[in-house]
Amino acid sequence: MIETARLVLRDWREEDIPAFAAMCADTEVMKYFPKLLGYDEASAMARRIRANLAREGWGLWAVEVKGGAPFIGFVGLSKPEFRPNEQDVEVGWRLARDAWGHGYATEAARAAVAYGFAELALPEIVSFTVPANVPSQRVMERLGMRRDPNADFEHPNVPEGSPLRLHWVWRLARPAQT
Repeated sequence: MIETARLVLRDWREEDIPAFAAMCADTEVMKYFPKLLGYDEASAMARRIRANLAREGWGLWAVEVKGGAPFIGFVGLSKPEFRPNEQDVEVGWRLARDAWGHGYATEAARAAVAYGFAELALPEIVSFTVPANVPSQRVMERLGMRRDPNADFEHPNVPEGSPLRLHWVWRLARPAQT
């Protein structure tokens, strides 16, 4: 579990799944993803995330607001399955629409990045997004990430011809030890 001033990043609970499924069926939340997820797909995804957390001890944590909403989405670190030959660890997030605009993604992602550098000794953390996803790019900028246009790629799980196929890569190196 990781705590910030306003948030708790924690293991997933069974009761998080209906709220997660609702997020994955929300057209605005999923605007920059290739498709909406039905309840069964979202539930399976949540269970995979939960199993990864149990196995690795880190991953995409469920996020709750202290004294408020018990589940607003997920934020954390993951090894992108679609890039099996890369050593990338990605910081990522997906929050419910009513959690937008409060700085929660940035606050939680900062905590996840700090964990990745301090606890996992990662040399670098990356993030990916489609060019149109300006809100996520702003979070990346606030984290201190810089775009690496030489590393941009076409996402193999997005159909050719889709405007969501091209992904921009953002990088953040571990701060030098003093």
